[in-house]
Amino acid sequence: MPQYRHLGAIPPKRHTANRRDGGHKGEGIYYEEVVTTAGFGRAYSIVYHLRPPTRVLKVEPAGDMALEFVRQAALRHHHLKSGALPKAGDPIHGRVPLLANDDVILSRCRPEKPQEELFRNASADEVIFVHHGKGTLHTMFGPLPFREYDYVVIPRTTTYRIIFEGDADLLIVESTGALTLPSHYLNPDGQLRLGAPYSERDLHGPTQIAFIDKEEPTTVVVKDFSPLPSAGEGPGVRGARLTRYTLAQHPFDVVGWDGMVYPFTFNADDFEPITGRIHQPPPVHQTFDAPGFVLCTFAPRMLDTDPDAIKVPYAHSNVQADEVLYYVRGRFGSRRGVEEASFTLHPHGIPHGPHPGTIVASKDVKFTDELAVMLDTFRPLLLTKQALALDDAGYPFSWADG
Repeated sequence: MPQYRHLGAIPPKRHTANRRDGGHKGEGIYYEEVVTTAGFGRAYSIVYHLRPPTRVLKVEPAGDMALEFVRQAALRHHHLKSGALPKAGDPIHGRVPLLANDDVILSRCRPEKPQEELFRNASADEVIFVHHGKGTLHTMFGPLPFREYDYVVIPRTTTYRIIFEGDADLLIVESTGALTLPSHYLNPDGQLRLGAPYSERDLHGPTQIAFIDKEEPTTVVVKDFSPLPSAGEGPGVRGARLTRYTLAQHPFDVVGWDGMVYPFTFNADDFEPITGRIHQPPPVHQTFDAPGFVLCTFAPRMLDTDPDAIKVPYAHSNVQADEVLYYVRGRFGSRRGVEEASFTLHPHGIPHGPHPGTIVASKDVKFTDELAVMLDTFRPLLLTKQALALDDAGYPFSWADG
């Protein structure tokens, strides 16, 4: 998680009265909400509200967000051309899930309308990668501006509304496990090491409190991963249920908070690549860690300096991982035929590598302008019906002329 932060009015000691004049029902205090992770064992934040955050007027079903997987008759590579997806829905209901397993869901979203209701993901940390667009994430921790190529990291149970300034194009990663900074980037005191590819200065949290003082019914749609019944044979249909809560007040009635659980942004262009005399393996590009997968950033960088260095990745068999690359911008030196917003999925057990001709073509190249997001998952990924509609069926044979 990012570093300790505090904003607004908080008492000198935890779990003591944060006093005020008057207040809700004349009780003369602000109301403490403790947001914990891993039970009480990991990072937490403490938030102070004008009113108790537990005042619920109504609870009702709000549908589901099902995942419709396809049964694949063969193990093969995939190229998904997601740039062809049309605009649809809002930043929540317009999400198109493409790849998933029990640890992670990868979706694309090109919203055509603004988010109306507040939203809370109760079962997953979210990373919203802003391929195109800018705007502000509004939460009880305060407004958080974001821009193109930002990773917007939203801890689970954070209620939010995302507002864009113009069009937006998003990659969304939902992690059922806790998303963290890689532990090997941290020194024993919890500070990012000097050799890490980014520092605390690159992680941006809220800088002002939210403080929306509205005593009026406010709805929040809550998503949780309670599996739905399977439909027929095969992987079937599963996903998440949605529940609509009507609260007695706006939940952003916050006067202050402190802790280490809050949303933050990190821009992919702030990643400082680690390069060497010969080709470095993908773990040097790691950006975030989570149970079941790692998330990496392939940022623009100088290439290998040895006169005989092969400057594109070597052929590789993923023995225990599925590899997903999402292509953001620039020319990816080892790959032909991919385009902006393409996904490639190279599953476990079969080799993949540079396309024919790219090894020799890279010999005199000194710099790459590529920007891509990579996930290595340690359990196999399943394709959804939406993904299959974007699949380039000829991709597995694109190495055949080599």
